[in-house]
Amino acid sequence: MTDNATPEVDAHDTRGLASNALSRSPPMHSSRSLTEGSISRKLLVFAMPILVGNILQSLDGSVNSIWIGRFLGEAALTASSNANTVLFLLLGALFGASMAATILIGQYLGARRSHDAKRVVGTSASFSIVVSLVMGALGWVICRPLLAAMSTPAEALPLAVAYMRVIFCALPFLVLYIFATSVLRGAGDSKTPLYFLILNVVLDIGLNPLLIFGLGPVPRLGIAGSALATLLAQGISLVLLIVHLYRRKDPLCLHGDELKLLRVDWSIVATLITKGVPMALQMIVVSLSMVLMITLVNRFGIDTTAAFGAALQVWNYVQMPSFAIGMAVSSMVAQNIGARKWDRVTSTARLGVLYQLALTSTLVVLIEILNTRALGLFLPTGSAALGIAVHLNRIGAWSFVFFGISLVLFGVVRANGAVVAPLIILLVTLLGVRFPLALTLLDRWQADAIWWSFPISSLLAVLLAMAYYKFGGWREARMMAMTPPEGSGAPVAQEHIGAG
Repeated sequence: MTDNATPEVDAHDTRGLASNALSRSPPMHSSRSLTEGSISRKLLVFAMPILVGNILQSLDGSVNSIWIGRFLGEAALTASSNANTVLFLLLGALFGASMAATILIGQYLGARRSHDAKRVVGTSASFSIVVSLVMGALGWVICRPLLAAMSTPAEALPLAVAYMRVIFCALPFLVLYIFATSVLRGAGDSKTPLYFLILNVVLDIGLNPLLIFGLGPVPRLGIAGSALATLLAQGISLVLLIVHLYRRKDPLCLHGDELKLLRVDWSIVATLITKGVPMALQMIVVSLSMVLMITLVNRFGIDTTAAFGAALQVWNYVQMPSFAIGMAVSSMVAQNIGARKWDRVTSTARLGVLYQLALTSTLVVLIEILNTRALGLFLPTGSAALGIAVHLNRIGAWSFVFFGISLVLFGVVRANGAVVAPLIILLVTLLGVRFPLALTLLDRWQADAIWWSFPISSLLAVLLAMAYYKFGGWREARMMAMTPPEGSGAPVAQEHIGAG
């Protein structure tokens, strides 16, 4: 909001938010605005850097695991795996808050309310720093009992503690980097985060062997060196990103009197938490569902478990277009909701689904064509598991085509603050249908019961997602009821950003 008095805006006034805001803030730069121009081109150009970034992060993790596993041994790899599991849960919890910040910023910029967008930036930065410092300090203290409670093998426990303590020191950089890139995506910029992610990955991969094995004056640090490489790469990338944004005079950078916006606005924090927690829980539900399925797979012996592990490695890449397009759609829809361009919201949803179908189907067909060559990358030559992997992949891979549609539609509805319905749909289909269905049919269909539970539950998920998108009340959802900042002199105006 500006320092001028703000008239009350009716939540369903089609003239209101966008037209009133025109007089208050200059339009976004056309190259970053997602509210004008070709929707098909903007969506594709915006989504591709996110997709490339997801691939780079996966490759970075794989390379680091190779350094640790092949040169430091099984205990070290076990240690890093256990520590990374804890880190995933922590960052997953903050992922929801960062997505909420992305959506809020997108809506405000779409409505040309740059001051409100900067309020979200200031609060998000302060909130993320405080939370990450507290989590880092707490993690340093409790990491040993926490890892012990996870039944980390005794020989791996000291290594895991050493690794995890350095990772907790890196947590503030990791969290602030996530929020910074979320802010940029909300503003319609997915290229800048990619450039600095490339820098981060190059530094991490390059520093890993140097700090693990030592060279010259650099001491040999072992597994702690791998964690330190992550800390240095993340810290350097974050600092350079912030310097770059200020040098290019990014419109969301805070200057002068605007630095007071770093004071925490608890109404914004409330939104980040109430909207972010259900989004974070969605990730947890997906992860929990996979853990439950693995417990069933393990009943059929090492070959079946190895085959499923190989398929999971392949499926990790098959899912990437769905996640990238879902995130891109969410940012694009948020801006258009702020601008009250509901025709573009509908077109973005339709094109997002079509892009997802094209990309994911192509990957599934490609994996089927490559067959043993693709799955064999993750299994020993001549392994009996390879035939099982080919069989289960032929049944299960198509589930990600269905599930991807759900993710895109979830991206659309969450952009207006509807975050509970997607969580319920995932709870019903993944925990209420997928696992019980496989368990019920296990004696009759054996391992095939597990493989077929994937496409069946995913098909149900997409049907429920489509029904909610078509008939649900997500268009009347709200991200937050915004009030003016203290000292603005403006009367309270219940402006419901994102009203349909």
